[in-house]
Amino acid sequence: MTLLAVSTQEVIEAILGSIDEAIHAVDENGITIFYNTVAAKHDGSKIEKVLGKHLLEAFPSLTRETSTLMKVLDTKKPIIHQVQHYQNLNGEDVCTVNTTLPIFIDGNIAGAVEIAKDYSTIQKLTDTIVDLQSKIKRSSSKKVVKKHVAFETIVTNDVRFKKTKELAQKVAPTDANVLIYGETGTGKELFVQAIHEASKRKNKPFIAQNCAALPESLLESLLFGTTKGSYTGAIERAGLFELVDGGTLFLDELNSMPLDLQAKMLRVLEDGVIRRIGDNKTRKVDVRVITAMNQPPEVCLRENKIRTDLYYRLNVFSLYIPPLRERTGDVLLLTSYFLEEYNKSYKKGVLQIDKEAKERLQSYHWPGNVRELKHTIEHAVIITEGSTVTAKCLPRTFRKEQLPKPKEKSILPLREALHQTERELIDQALMETEGNILQAAKMLGIPRQTLQYKLSKYDKTAE
Repeated sequence: MTLLAVSTQEVIEAILGSIDEAIHAVDENGITIFYNTVAAKHDGSKIEKVLGKHLLEAFPSLTRETSTLMKVLDTKKPIIHQVQHYQNLNGEDVCTVNTTLPIFIDGNIAGAVEIAKDYSTIQKLTDTIVDLQSKIKRSSSKKVVKKHVAFETIVTNDVRFKKTKELAQKVAPTDANVLIYGETGTGKELFVQAIHEASKRKNKPFIAQNCAALPESLLESLLFGTTKGSYTGAIERAGLFELVDGGTLFLDELNSMPLDLQAKMLRVLEDGVIRRIGDNKTRKVDVRVITAMNQPPEVCLRENKIRTDLYYRLNVFSLYIPPLRERTGDVLLLTSYFLEEYNKSYKKGVLQIDKEAKERLQSYHWPGNVRELKHTIEHAVIITEGSTVTAKCLPRTFRKEQLPKPKEKSILPLREALHQTERELIDQALMETEGNILQAAKMLGIPRQTLQYKLSKYDKTAE
């Protein structure tokens, strides 16, 4: 049977049923007209127990005021990215991020649809991270082994990079806020750790948090802490600002932090106080905040990705870390540094890199910057059996024999050329994201399922 042989409604239902987000749609009277298996799993229910029934009948714990679907029917306004904490019908704690939209036909409300992403696992991981960080802080009076990053470990031959390093060394002993701009993989966190180690706070906690890693509400609870009862399953817990009190908090990809949360950040910087979620009491904290962005600050300001008042509060001192492609003289210097590091780690006897391998490393454009170079050398050290890294020891990206061989005709058939270009873009995205399919899909601007399909298609073609 082909798609042409079935009705449009059946096709739509099949597509919506295969999506890995929960989808729940009701008509203008609140009767469920679509409910997929993911939604049923979230709610601890079954499709047949919900489909065709009124929403409040299927879920007795909800009211017209607490149900986002009913609220959208009443207000005719969308609710975007609202976090919900609740216990499902099986008594399991669930955390979802919901977007609920009104459905209009000929200008009249015809129903509402809700799309929910399950963040329960992330919430549990977040709670675990905070608990572990809290335990680390409580044991700080004991001897704790940690890796110290000094400015001496940041090596370079580049004039601009040396200037950045000198500026960082000057600001390190102060308590000034620092804003760092650099592409992903340029070594921003390394700089921040070196600043912390050269400051008067070096014996106090250092915590790094990527603002793009969590949705707004989870990031807020992670940063500011929670009060028992502030939402279902919430317990009394300190956030990162309290855990790092006296030390340094590094917030990476600040341009990914929602603007509402940025406003709360501003108060911490101005007044030195925080308020846990659900708490009326403020708490004094002494934290040096260092932030980083992977886009130029002027672009973030223009695109409204960062509040102007927060930017000027944070930008007391700014540092720019140039990408590796702009400091090609550092490629072989860093290669030698990483070669020595991984020789020790893997107890190998790799002593040198041959001329061809060096040429390929130097001619590469390094979209993943220093991080990509580091992983490339790690790969080479593991693969190398003798004492010399050859071009064959480098990852597939660097091997000329792996590149498509040119055909006799200078122009490829259009379909083949498109497939070839697509495959190269996918390979590049996977390399830049270190194999993370979700991040690679975002970089390519396609759904994760589409990328997985394309990967499976290419794997079959290669067999």
